[in-house]
Amino acid sequence: MSKAMVVLSGGQDSTICLYWALINYKEVKAISFNYGQKHNIELDSAKKIAKMANVEHTIINVPDILKSRSPLTNKNEQLEEYKNYEQMDKIIGDRVELTFVPMRNAFFLTLSANIALSYDIKTLVTGVCQQDNANYPDCRETFIASQENTINFALGIYDFKIETPLMLLSKKDSIMLATKIKGCMDALAYSHTCYAGVYPPCGKCHACVLRAQGFKEAGIEDPLIVRSKNV
Repeated sequence: MSKAMVVLSGGQDSTICLYWALINYKEVKAISFNYGQKHNIELDSAKKIAKMANVEHTIINVPDILKSRSPLTNKNEQLEEYKNYEQMDKIIGDRVELTFVPMRNAFFLTLSANIALSYDIKTLVTGVCQQDNANYPDCRETFIASQENTINFALGIYDFKIETPLMLLSKKDSIMLATKIKGCMDALAYSHTCYAGVYPPCGKCHACVLRAQGFKEAGIEDPLIVRSKNV
């Protein structure tokens, strides 16, 4: 039986990956991490989405060990805001996005591999994407390939895999993929993307602006925004 564990943050991309996994694997489990993120409302979304998808879901409480100047974890840092996609693109340019938490994905993938193996699962699915214009070094194909290789070396095996179905897709393309998977768009209405950790979403942070641009290019109204209009 083919099995996979999805790293489910509760955000847009990980939600799409969860539903992608459901049509590509016979058994799917989900794992989330509570690592002191200021936008931990995303964990409530992860719980809701996992329940909607009818998959076993585990939240791992990570000790206060991920240190950074990222506004996602550092209370003394302010979240950068943008008026629109064009302004954001100009400001960020080629720099690493300020919300980057060093070593987070390497740490989470290592922990996920450990937990997946306890279920005899040798495939992780993660929603990282190098097309996001976020300039996250740990969301690139080269990093994932390296991490996959490292995990196999660490385990003394050769068949552990990290699947990244959205890696080369634009936000528009990933949304179009979501429209083709039963239940996915309904689940996206409960996903949480906003780095400010508020609902309705702030609409000004990097994650909000990028998400809005993707739905704009896809010509589809964001189901999360539709739901928030009734708040």
